[in-house]
Amino acid sequence: MEVKLTRIPSNAVLIIIDVQKAIDHPSWGRRNNDQAETNIVQLLSAWRETHRPVVHVRHLSTEPGSTYRPGQEGCDFKDAVLPKAGEEIVDKQVNCAFIGTDLEQWLRKNGYQTLVVTGVITNNSVEATVRVAGNLGFDTYVVSDATATFDKIDLDQKLHPAALVHALSLANMHQEYATVIDTQTLLQGL
Repeated sequence: MEVKLTRIPSNAVLIIIDVQKAIDHPSWGRRNNDQAETNIVQLLSAWRETHRPVVHVRHLSTEPGSTYRPGQEGCDFKDAVLPKAGEEIVDKQVNCAFIGTDLEQWLRKNGYQTLVVTGVITNNSVEATVRVAGNLGFDTYVVSDATATFDKIDLDQKLHPAALVHALSLANMHQEYATVIDTQTLLQGL
């Protein structure tokens, strides 16, 4: 898939979803895009250097067995993406960063229209957030190699590899809710 290079506005918001220590727990299984965090860090550095807004989304699970449950190490942001002073932190308890949070109000109050979404899990919190962002009228980009997911078992107990689950989720989002783009193409548009 080739996406035409677009100029990214100087106030485009980088949204980093659920990049917490929880995703490294072995219970999640095999994942794709081992370089996702490296690409997120590259984007985060570019955003910080150009003084663009950054939002760190943190999942605070209410499920007793969740690796994202508050009060345990898994709930902490991964060291590579620790928020800095002045960067927005949005705490959520469901898969979508817009539900039960003030994310939409904060974006609109500050006049932010363009969102660049990264993080995990592609077919869960990333896709849920992107679908709502698109439906709310935001110009949304999903960075394909700065997102990741895990193997998924379907209702017939068939295992689908993470790379396929990721690709299908990106296809679900592309052109209807967002533009799917890779890290290097996006960086060229800054």
